[in-house]
Amino acid sequence: MLIDSYDRVVDYLRVSVTERCNFRCQYCMPEKPFSWVPKENLLSFEELFEFMKVAIDEGVKKIRITGGEPLLREDLDKFIKMIYDYEPSIDLAMTTNAFLLKGTAQRLKNAGLKRINVSIDTLKPEVAQAIAGKDVLKNVLEGVEEARKVGLKVKVNMVPMKNMNADEIVDVLEYCKERDMSVRFIEYMENKFAKADISGLKSPELLDILRQKFEFEDEGFDGSSPSHYYRMIDGYRFGIIEPYGDDFCKQCNRIRLTAEGNLIPCLYFDEAMSIAESIKRGDIKGAAAVLKEVVRTKPEKNRWGGEDDEASNRAFYETGG
Repeated sequence: MLIDSYDRVVDYLRVSVTERCNFRCQYCMPEKPFSWVPKENLLSFEELFEFMKVAIDEGVKKIRITGGEPLLREDLDKFIKMIYDYEPSIDLAMTTNAFLLKGTAQRLKNAGLKRINVSIDTLKPEVAQAIAGKDVLKNVLEGVEEARKVGLKVKVNMVPMKNMNADEIVDVLEYCKERDMSVRFIEYMENKFAKADISGLKSPELLDILRQKFEFEDEGFDGSSPSHYYRMIDGYRFGIIEPYGDDFCKQCNRIRLTAEGNLIPCLYFDEAMSIAESIKRGDIKGAAAVLKEVVRTKPEKNRWGGEDDEASNRAFYETGG
């Protein structure tokens, strides 16, 4: 079992398989050229899998595949199957923009993937194009429907932004509610790679908008999830992720691995330790030692919200947010 110095059990590993993305979302990487890390700099799926085995053996129970956009990396289903075959009880999930999901959902499901998180920031094609930098909405929605059809559980994320998509908060919730998909509204996270003039909505503003249409009660946090949940009178639940809130880090059970092998203890922090050298030379004990050290030095909380608060230097497209 992996336990950090604040007595939190760390059993959730987020694995970025690529920093490449086919979107250029305003709140993530709008100005980044369509380039990518050379393939030889990335850990192969076989090398990543060697570390997955280490993590699972040390107590990791949930693995989420992220990017960039993970579906841009070929043979992703084979990597998922490696993990599933090693430990079928692992909670295997993926975060995707769903643009390529329609043609891959069945293979991913067959490989052992259980759940996906999809970003749906708008239901208007022109707004989606403005946010993502290209015409994407039709493919995204078709990908979501295909995922549901093949039996993948779908959760939706939305980043509400003023003067962009704030008027669609209710519409996106109703779209998800009609399809029995959970939705989480994510407060915009300040970062130096985003468009400078973005202004996100905070939790009180979101709740005020939703109260105009719905009745609901506060359920608080659910285990180690970063979402603050609310339940409507008909039982439907939605969540709000508040990265600047005092409780955001309290139950954090996550660490992150980049495609190049950097193991990161906190979403905000730039500090990392590499497992690449150990894995490449077959030093499993060395990789396990790095894992334990990263967990041991995991910070109590991120650096948002303090007196010296500033936008993060962390490129979220490298770590999957």
